[in-house]
Amino acid sequence: MATIFQGLGAATALSNSFDSNKFHFQSCRSLSGRKAAFLVVRSEGKLNPGLNSKPRRPDHFISNAVATKTDSSAASTASKPGHELLLFEALREGLEEEMDRDPTVCVMGEDVGHYGGSYKVTKDLANKYGDLRVLDTPIAENSFTGMGIGAAMTGLRPVVEGMNMGFLLLAFNQISNNCGMLHYTSGGQFKIPIVIRGPGGVGRQLGAEHSQRLESYFQSIPGIQMVACSTPYNAKGLMKAAIRSENPVILFEHVLLYNLKERIPDEDYICSLEEAEMVRPGEHVTILTYSRMRYHVMQAAKTLVNKGYDPEVIDIRSLKPFDLHTIGNSVKKTHRVLIVEECMRTGGIGASLTAAITENFHDYLDAPIVCLSSQDVPTPYAGTLEEWTVVQPAQIVTAVEQLCQ
Repeated sequence: MATIFQGLGAATALSNSFDSNKFHFQSCRSLSGRKAAFLVVRSEGKLNPGLNSKPRRPDHFISNAVATKTDSSAASTASKPGHELLLFEALREGLEEEMDRDPTVCVMGEDVGHYGGSYKVTKDLANKYGDLRVLDTPIAENSFTGMGIGAAMTGLRPVVEGMNMGFLLLAFNQISNNCGMLHYTSGGQFKIPIVIRGPGGVGRQLGAEHSQRLESYFQSIPGIQMVACSTPYNAKGLMKAAIRSENPVILFEHVLLYNLKERIPDEDYICSLEEAEMVRPGEHVTILTYSRMRYHVMQAAKTLVNKGYDPEVIDIRSLKPFDLHTIGNSVKKTHRVLIVEECMRTGGIGASLTAAITENFHDYLDAPIVCLSSQDVPTPYAGTLEEWTVVQPAQIVTAVEQLCQ
């Protein structure tokens, strides 16, 4: 019994430098414009700045920056035969393959049917599988989320789309008290393999301040796994793995990565729901990140390499549980840890990750763990103000320099 909840965020093309085709999303109704956000991190230019210190304007994010050492995720697929897909297309391909493979997989949510989803992740699926397997729902997240959980209890594997992560706050009771708890409160009679797709964004997207906190909210729910995709390759692989899982899974997507293009294999594959990805091996410092911040980190890594530093970059992917095997081996090698996230600092993923590393690998640390998170304020609507709240590459470079002193 599996269910996938999908919460979509704002549709903004990442950048032309990502070799992405421009893709404009429109909604058939005004409420379809609701957006979701990803957790954000502090973005000060210096670590522990004084109260009177003047903040430094963050550098703009350059999307095509890469480090000197090859990104392993790109290297793993670039040399192999395959086909190029944008991230949202990879999600759709993974979903379609699972619907072909398993007739119990179904989709439900707002505008997922003949409209094709607010961001076209479910485009053409209603024509192929019919209105019962791709079910349009009213604007009532708590109702159709509960319906999806009930469907999972009866043997179906629903993929529930909440259009964006912020809207799933309306279904928090169903996700927390039903989705995460029913296996335990029923004495193991019911399995609820649920995938909650939760795309998010940043401040200019309506409702971002809510969805930035959702990762930490959902992390506190027992019985639920959480993963965050960052590339077309792992987006498809995590989608397929989440659908096949016998546990509830929340899949976070970042809408600013939807138009990121990558070559993925033609053959069937899945990604582990509990494994981190080694993006760039290094020796001097371990940088742990996920989702869109992966690209901010890789831009910073290019600058750090030019300055003589050798950072190890890990995309943790699994937000719950953490892959402490991969993380621990890296900490034992570098002895320094920097966490970079697009999540608010208080109660964020970074806070939980800091606690886990401290509890398990404290003896291997030569310096305190540093966590760059967003400001604990609602993300401003204005773009210039938003840049002050979201971590930028310049802050990552400064943090590594001070951490390695």
